[in-house]
Amino acid sequence: MKTLAYPLLLVAAAAVLAGCGGDPAPAAPSSAPVPAAAAAAGSTAPGVPCGEVTGTGGAKTTVVAHGKVDCAAATKLLRDYFAKLTPAEAASADGPGPVVVDEWTCGSGANDPVTACSTEDGRQVEGTRA
Repeated sequence: MKTLAYPLLLVAAAAVLAGCGGDPAPAAPSSAPVPAAAAAAGSTAPGVPCGEVTGTGGAKTTVVAHGKVDCAAATKLLRDYFAKLTPAEAASADGPGPVVVDEWTCGSGANDPVTACSTEDGRQVEGTRA
């Protein structure tokens, strides 16, 4: 009798495991509120041009706001970022940053004409040297 129990146990285990690989049932729609970070990230709109600011070394930098960022806040952010950069950070071989300005983190790669700033809730501001 013991010899029949093992093969049956293996067949039963294989059948259970085979059921684990199938497609799960679709989740029911939830009426739970969407977290603020997810809502902000999902609402990121195409970039809105916000004019220019003076960047490192006097270079003109075009400001673009993404998501729930108004142009006044975006231009102030990049002005504050460029004012906060030390000469050593600006000349870094790895590029300036990351530099924290209030709730924002800004930086760019070495010789990259784009400065990117973002927050944890999905807001973004870009500055591109003209």
